[in-house]
Amino acid sequence: MVPLAYYLILSAILFTLGAAGFLFKRNIVTIFMSVELMLNAVNLTFVALSYHLRQLDGQIIVFFVMVIAAAEAAVGLAIVIAVFRNRESLNVDRIDLMKL
Repeated sequence: MVPLAYYLILSAILFTLGAAGFLFKRNIVTIFMSVELMLNAVNLTFVALSYHLRQLDGQIIVFFVMVIAAAEAAVGLAIVIAVFRNRESLNVDRIDLMKL
């Protein structure tokens, strides 16, 4: 049986990698992937704690986080496509100039 601390450490590492990707990358697709990585790290924490405490609350929250992540991915992809069509670039530094 794997100790709870291993899951929490793995989750912290994944969340840190996602936060670093979000802060330091300039490509919007990489930023969205980093946000998804952070959401999955939080989901891993919820599931590990839910299993450890023998309660289903964490797994129910994970279900809702996955629904929100799917909606965020769909809306984010639509925004990425719209920005790419208008700017022909996915660089975040060029996207902040949304004025016509």
